[in-house]
Amino acid sequence: MIDEQGENVEEIELTAEELEDISSVSSDAKPISYTGQDFDVDGLIKRLLKRDILIPTFGHDDQDIEAAGFQRAFVWRRPQMDKFIESILLGYPIPGVFLVKQSDNRYLVLDGQQRLLTLRFFYEGIYEGREFALRNVADDFNGLTYKKLPDDLRRQFDNTFIQAIIVTSDGTTESLESIYRIFERLNSGGTQLTPHEIRVALYAGSFIDFLEELNSNAAWRSLYGKKSPRLRDQELVLRIFGLVAKPGIYKRPLKKFLNDIVAQFRNESRGSHIGFAEAFECASQIILDTVGGDAFRTGSQVNAALAEAVMVGLIRRLLDKGEPKTTGISGVIEEIKNQARDAISRSTADESQVISRITISTNLFNGV
Repeated sequence: MIDEQGENVEEIELTAEELEDISSVSSDAKPISYTGQDFDVDGLIKRLLKRDILIPTFGHDDQDIEAAGFQRAFVWRRPQMDKFIESILLGYPIPGVFLVKQSDNRYLVLDGQQRLLTLRFFYEGIYEGREFALRNVADDFNGLTYKKLPDDLRRQFDNTFIQAIIVTSDGTTESLESIYRIFERLNSGGTQLTPHEIRVALYAGSFIDFLEELNSNAAWRSLYGKKSPRLRDQELVLRIFGLVAKPGIYKRPLKKFLNDIVAQFRNESRGSHIGFAEAFECASQIILDTVGGDAFRTGSQVNAALAEAVMVGLIRRLLDKGEPKTTGISGVIEEIKNQARDAISRSTADESQVISRITISTNLFNGV
């Protein structure tokens, strides 16, 4: 289904599996300390411009960031932006922000990206290459830019205080895990982040870049289709990697298993996993050449559990015995669909279902 902005709603909304993963309970939650501080808007903007407050690049490494935050691409539309600025000019209460204080005394945005960027865009007067003049507002404010604000409204804007909750991070895995859990509790309403969107920001580094390199492979893209706006394709690459690199240790919740994989390999790149990378790319090409672009689809959509099973089984075959006879690939994939029908269609994150479909795929590919 396509919404009025031309976006695929099924791609944007969280799946039932993602919602279940987000709501799953961790057994080893730890407390964390925080403080409160009020910042005026003028001070917040100046800190943003000086990079004393950082909004991390989504999913990629940033040398200034010790503990990456949890941000997705800027998603507010102009009506939301205009109404937020109007609320400040009217003196309405403004929601607070969550920041992480690093050891270099910079602040990292944990929650509040949309509000802070809107403040900066309005202050600078430009958004998406056009003048940022208010338009979805009351008549008294219509057409105003920051530079056109009367003195009283400029003071109202500059001097408005926004409360910040500040968590201190030392950059360790334990600290990052605690921050992850804080965000899970903030991650409600609006456009919720998927577990992997949180993950790629939390563990930004060379391994995430490695996953995206594989995700951009031409043959893999032909099998999966267009890039997922919610990074589901990149998460699927991670699932495949985890089940190949760490066989036999998968346990629910899926988010914890994948977090542990990324944490372990966070600073490693393709050079550390050249064997897997070459096998992943070879497997993608073999499947595309022998079965075609619909190999992972059941109906019109890519079945992630099927794709995971097929790729893990074939990659294991490539790593253990080299390339199989390509004449048998199509039949193996059909047999996986038949034998693992239940394991690729119901409760696909359960340990028993994962073990079942991976075992079936591995055994079938070992026979060709």
